[in-house]
Amino acid sequence: MLDENDWFTEVADAAGSAFSLRIKRRLHREETPFQTIEVYETDTFGNLMVIDGFTMLSTRENFLYHEMLSHPVLLTHPKPRRVAIIGGGDCGTLREVLRHPEIESAVQIDIDERVTRVAEQFFPELTESNADPRARLIFDDGIRWMREAPDRSLDVIIIDSTDPVGPAEGLFTTAFYRDCHRALADGGLLVQQSESPLYHMDIIRGIYADTKAAGFRDHATLFFPQAIYPSGWWSATLVSRDRAVPAFRATAASNLSFPTRYYTAEIHRAALAQPAFFKKAMDVTQPE
Repeated sequence: MLDENDWFTEVADAAGSAFSLRIKRRLHREETPFQTIEVYETDTFGNLMVIDGFTMLSTRENFLYHEMLSHPVLLTHPKPRRVAIIGGGDCGTLREVLRHPEIESAVQIDIDERVTRVAEQFFPELTESNADPRARLIFDDGIRWMREAPDRSLDVIIIDSTDPVGPAEGLFTTAFYRDCHRALADGGLLVQQSESPLYHMDIIRGIYADTKAAGFRDHATLFFPQAIYPSGWWSATLVSRDRAVPAFRATAASNLSFPTRYYTAEIHRAALAQPAFFKKAMDVTQPE
């Protein structure tokens, strides 16, 4: 929402907190069949995309989220070749995935094409890999697409979704995870943005329980800062199809062939460290 002093504020009612950015002007607003998309020019964070009143990304800090949703899982899988991104309409995660030369194909399925078109206009740096011949953009229901995906046709699935409300709600269910499990090849990995460990422990617990019920074997949650999201602290949960989550390829992570702004082998290792309160709340156990 906007106030008389030209601040955009997202209020997290349940947490009793809010986040604000001073804006210069609104650059864009439209209502699609799925959601309301807005873009603001801010004083200090560049452009800001807002969907249904919730901050999605800004020019200044989006690299934190996009790098941590893509590089850890790709450097944990021993030989990632075929990747599906569910959601991710701003295309920043797709760009990071395609930085890895070993990726042979990356398909992105987002229900709302307008998110991508707005990103092309106001965040062109995020969409610079859309023309990569390895990329395929599909604007459709990701839940249905995954249900119809061939068995064992993917190495990695990245769920780059909004909060589990509205169109994204079905991406946090046992039925959806069961389809993901079937579509992953042996040794396959799935990673999903899993909200704030301070504010949304119930969501993270649900991901653990529902992916286990769907047949996944093991879990690991990574933590990273995210300035514009509620609490400023975010997470991504990685699950392994049929074996313990393997150790990440630290040598490869230390010798990347492309630049990063946040991700390093040291950051990867640190992000896997679980705070004591998280261990207690999750009652994390070793896989059988």
